[in-house]
Amino acid sequence: MIGFGRIARVNLATDPTATGRRPLPGPAMAALLGALALAGCQSSGPHDFGNDVDRAMGSEANISSLSAVVNQNPSDASGYNVRGTALGRAGRYEQALADFNKAIEINPGFYQAYSNRALVKRNLKQDGAALADYNTSIQLNPSYHEAYVGRGNLYRSQGQMDYALADFSKAIELEPNDPKAYNNRALIYQGRGRHEDAIADFTAALTYAPNAVPPHQARGLSYLATGDYKSALDDFSAVVRADKNSYEGWTNQGIALEKLGERDAAHAAFARAQQLNSGYAPARDGLRRTAKAGV
Repeated sequence: MIGFGRIARVNLATDPTATGRRPLPGPAMAALLGALALAGCQSSGPHDFGNDVDRAMGSEANISSLSAVVNQNPSDASGYNVRGTALGRAGRYEQALADFNKAIEINPGFYQAYSNRALVKRNLKQDGAALADYNTSIQLNPSYHEAYVGRGNLYRSQGQMDYALADFSKAIELEPNDPKAYNNRALIYQGRGRHEDAIADFTAALTYAPNAVPPHQARGLSYLATGDYKSALDDFSAVVRADKNSYEGWTNQGIALEKLGERDAAHAAFARAQQLNSGYAPARDGLRRTAKAGV
């Protein structure tokens, strides 16, 4: 599933920079690995965790178990990073920030924690500080693709599309199987009218995240722009199968059906969209266009 700028996990077994001053003892290591599996749960959608909050991640039971690991070995940076991840996924940003600060204090070379802290700072509207952290993460490890994705998202949100495009392309070069970078680069191509390039990247994103809905919605729009109405219909139909309450999906399906000359089916799709959101003008306009004369 696509996570637009997820908080990164670490491989404690293979990454020598992931831990702090001394290794975790056996029981604590096992507990932390279990916590990492939980902290790595992702929801679909091309958004930061701030727009896709999982409150269960910040439940008292979960945080207590992570805190027990931290208390067992308070000099280990990875425990703070994992707890910060859970807090960030739960939308508890100030607490997450404190944990990432501690992880970096213990281990100034912890490039994952810098990238994670940057994401928290973005959600706290501290974009300048977030950019500095992404830059530090990349300086510490120029091969860390997650930091390029995160920084690219930041640049895109600021309208610095050339910088964002370069970062997403670098992330894809470093990790060719990451759907986030393909999806986000495709959005830039789409915004620039480069629809064939956008379609190729959305398709790549779906190759590595086949159950993700947003790339279907976005690719369908590029198919509409290029006149491939049948492919657009396939994408929008996939959207409404996955989310029957997507009024945008139903509206776009109606547009594709209308373009294909299937007026009655288009009218039904527009009607469904208006039922879901009576104030959505594209659905209302489509319903009027496809209404039978005299009705």
